[in-house]
Amino acid sequence: MELRGTMELRRWTFLVLGVVCAPWGPADAGQLSDLEFQESPGTIVSSLGKPVMMHCTLKCSGGEEEDAPDVVWMRNGVPLQHADTDQIQVLTGSNSRTVRSTLKIEKVQLPDMGSYRCAVLSGNNQTLSGEGRLQLEGLPHFSVEPQHKTLVANTSLSLSCVAHGPPEPVRVIWLQDGAPLNRLSDPVALSPSTLNLTGLNRTSTFSCEAHNDKGVATSGSGTITVLPSVPRNLRTVENNQTAVRLSWQPGFAGDYPTSGCSVQAIEESSPSGPDKTIHSQNVSVPPAAHLIAGLEPHSRYAVRVSCRSSQGASDWSAWVEIRTKEGVPENPPANVTVKANGTEVLVLWEEPPGRLNGDLQGYMVEYSTPSSQQVYVDAGLETEMTLNLSIPLSNVSFRVCAYTGAGQGPWTPTQTWTLTSPETGRLADSTPLAFSWHWWYVVMAITAAVAIGVLVAVYAAKLRRKETRFGEAFEPMMERGELVVRYRARRSYSRRTTEATLNSLGISDELKQKLQDVMVDRHKLTLGKTLGEGEFGSVMEGLLTQEEFVLKVAVKTMKIAICTRSEMEDFLREAACMKEFDHPNVMRLLGVCLQTVESEGYPSPVVILPYMKHGDLHSYLLYSRLGDCPVYLPSHMLVKFMTDIARGMEYLSSKNFIHRDLAARNCM
Repeated sequence: MELRGTMELRRWTFLVLGVVCAPWGPADAGQLSDLEFQESPGTIVSSLGKPVMMHCTLKCSGGEEEDAPDVVWMRNGVPLQHADTDQIQVLTGSNSRTVRSTLKIEKVQLPDMGSYRCAVLSGNNQTLSGEGRLQLEGLPHFSVEPQHKTLVANTSLSLSCVAHGPPEPVRVIWLQDGAPLNRLSDPVALSPSTLNLTGLNRTSTFSCEAHNDKGVATSGSGTITVLPSVPRNLRTVENNQTAVRLSWQPGFAGDYPTSGCSVQAIEESSPSGPDKTIHSQNVSVPPAAHLIAGLEPHSRYAVRVSCRSSQGASDWSAWVEIRTKEGVPENPPANVTVKANGTEVLVLWEEPPGRLNGDLQGYMVEYSTPSSQQVYVDAGLETEMTLNLSIPLSNVSFRVCAYTGAGQGPWTPTQTWTLTSPETGRLADSTPLAFSWHWWYVVMAITAAVAIGVLVAVYAAKLRRKETRFGEAFEPMMERGELVVRYRARRSYSRRTTEATLNSLGISDELKQKLQDVMVDRHKLTLGKTLGEGEFGSVMEGLLTQEEFVLKVAVKTMKIAICTRSEMEDFLREAACMKEFDHPNVMRLLGVCLQTVESEGYPSPVVILPYMKHGDLHSYLLYSRLGDCPVYLPSHMLVKFMTDIARGMEYLSSKNFIHRDLAARNCM
């Protein structure tokens, strides 16, 4: 019992000394002699994570008063500074002892592999034990495994897998979606292994199996997601003042169809200002096209596209610049003023406020006087124009508009300027007028004109006298009442009153009462040139003589003849009904006259309507696009046309009147 207690005490004593001295190398054995290792570390084969113990036994000579030597463990020739060691000293005689040292590794790891030995320092001599080895064998372990990645379809890819033993060698089998891609005998199987793929078009999961003599280990999985390539050929296929239509080619998406694309547009600002995103839209494909509306005229934008499949979205394409076409100015010129000096009128204005929607190319001035129709003058880029007008004049009406390459903008409101006659100004001047040779020329011209007029009158009188010289030869015939000249007209128009015409047709008194404000005497209507001709009749320009003025009208004649009294009554009843229409979007009936031809039965009706200088809507819309001077019609104006037509038809419906032939050609 006493020996055991002594052994335990010395064990802990030497254990403490061993721990303290271990970092400094082999301990000095003092006066001990005959140092010899009876047991050296052996070769141990283990597996990762398992506990390992190695032993060495030292035999030495010395008295009890001598300290036990400190045994230090070395791995690959380097002292272990923080090793977990246990040392026991046992007295084997009066002058000898045995020291047993144990190295413990609780969970062996790869760095623990190598050669091990024990060492004791005695004076200047170092005593070493024999060499033992620690080897680890088991399933392979991985230091590099496949990782998750995204890849553009139909591009190359390299994957790496590195597995270690021991035991070596380690060979790798690659798996794609669980299916092997190679054999253990292939060169690519030897770890470290690199798998090279070309043209991957389907999202796949890759992993690798590591094989050695101890078995098989499987790495983690890495998913390679295949995305569409970048869209190509992004371009403008159509544009106008406020919209641009784009087209592109979606990139190759492998085995997955392209389900849609995203379109982004930014407004390109000045170099000092930031860009502003004005459009972001997801669109379905096909077709690979998109209309970006609501843009500003004559502006620059940049667009890009990204397409997506069920696996994800592609990268964005490069920015592509697009442009909208020129438009017309938003507003008319501002601050229009007039200065008049006799027959010279100076018109001044300022540049239109707001957006020009294009490059300003000039101004148009329209003016008219009581003695002339509208006159259009191009003022160029000047903001003033002098108009030289003839006299005498009472007033002049004018308006101004700006125009770009797309056409004319809105006109200023029409202004009328009352002119003062130059003679008035001279009467107010007390200074006597000096003689002017210009007036002398005028007097001479008037005198010559009077002389020529007198000569023409004398010649006409002589000619008339010569022609009637033999008139007395016809006097006997005239006394007997015979006609001197017989002439029969091929066709004549009756000038009898409207009331007499209605009486001859047998029209009822009730209907004649309603027609009092409808019927117009034929002799008050003068027909002019033909404006248009259709299936049911023709439209002519005409002048309607009123009590105080002459009105320019449109006259519509009927090709279909009226053969019975009932047809004539139906026509006149419908005219009386139309005369009562009072709506801004329904053309007002000015009147109806009956044109009687002797060779025909019933008189032919003629409808008198207001004269519309712009003609019918169909021709107006056609000429606005295809005419010599195309005019841009904004969307709100076209919508206004539609709403006006709808209001007019609604009014007719409220009057229980059926139009029967609603078309653009019948809208004025």
